[in-house]
Amino acid sequence: MGATSGQGRQAGGTPRAALADLLAGNRRFVSGQPAHGHDVTAAAAASGDQQPYAVVLGCIDSRVPLEAIFDQTFGAICVIRTGGHVLDRAVCGSIEYVVGQLGVPLVMVLGHERCGAVQATVEALRIGRRPGGSLAHLVDEIAPAVTEAGIDDPAVLPLAIRRHVRRTVHTLRRDDLLAGPVAVGRVAVVGGLYDLATGEVALLDPG
Repeated sequence: MGATSGQGRQAGGTPRAALADLLAGNRRFVSGQPAHGHDVTAAAAASGDQQPYAVVLGCIDSRVPLEAIFDQTFGAICVIRTGGHVLDRAVCGSIEYVVGQLGVPLVMVLGHERCGAVQATVEALRIGRRPGGSLAHLVDEIAPAVTEAGIDDPAVLPLAIRRHVRRTVHTLRRDDLLAGPVAVGRVAVVGGLYDLATGEVALLDPG
């Protein structure tokens, strides 16, 4: 697939085309042959109306810049980042807006290996001490995935990271304003995992 794919490159395209275009960008990133990368121009930033074809919800980790790892230029994708891609009303409302008002057909939830937010949750549960402040919200939202993975499992971190991605995907698929478009196939909500060592994004099955 080339740098652009018609339907996948505009709002209102199909979920399949949008996902194919997003993953094609990641392959360009991994191969070291980005079409955009960090060389996008100021002219591209001021090129006119946005027509995003996907919204990507990812983590705040500085090693996972979403536009770069998917090799996307200005106006191509909407990006939301929170610690451990945790949902709140502002995040859900933003996704509802992008899907409902801009016609975006794809929502991707992207987790990553060695996630610090998930690691912090594992540590909080192991010592039995909930953190203070708003950090407690992140821990509370990630904790079910850690519990499901098994707090005493030596592989709890990678297992919990994957479970948390799947739980986030399931929550968005049941969202009041997303469930209808998802049910009829106009919108897809998918989960992925970014490998810090290779730069590759792998899709996660629903689980």
